[in-house]
Amino acid sequence: MGPVIRTLIFTIFVPGFWTILMPYWLVPRGAHADLRGWGALGLPLIAGGAALYATCAFWAFARLGRGTPAPFDPPRRLVVEGPYRFVRNPMYWGVGSVLAGEAMLFHSRPLLETAAGFLLATHLFVMLYEEPTLRRKFGAEYEEYCRAVPRWLPRRLLPGKVK
Repeated sequence: MGPVIRTLIFTIFVPGFWTILMPYWLVPRGAHADLRGWGALGLPLIAGGAALYATCAFWAFARLGRGTPAPFDPPRRLVVEGPYRFVRNPMYWGVGSVLAGEAMLFHSRPLLETAAGFLLATHLFVMLYEEPTLRRKFGAEYEEYCRAVPRWLPRRLLPGKVK
């Protein structure tokens, strides 16, 4: 089974849990999307977040890195192209954006709290597991990448900083 199929399976179970099942459980039955006020920003945030996740997971990790977003089946090489040129964790931003967009679209405080909890849990996962694992696996290459690219807040890279 290739990395694209493995990524699809992972996406259904993990981001799918957060972005489909959690809202299904948390939004009251019969609630409808409301495009007034903050709700109008929800759809573009959902679409942008989904596109960012798909770019990172399917193009960057599966195609370039020959792996998946799953910690037990990571990319075989360090991926620093595409969105990873601007921020080290764009995939998490994608999922968080979908959750925040859903919270806005449904005017749902529980979904907003879920988005905040997801981002906090993600930060802890990145700090305690992901970064130490990447340092061991990729060594100096990852250290150089960390010096050139911020963890959470995107910025434009200077030419030649990351190859």
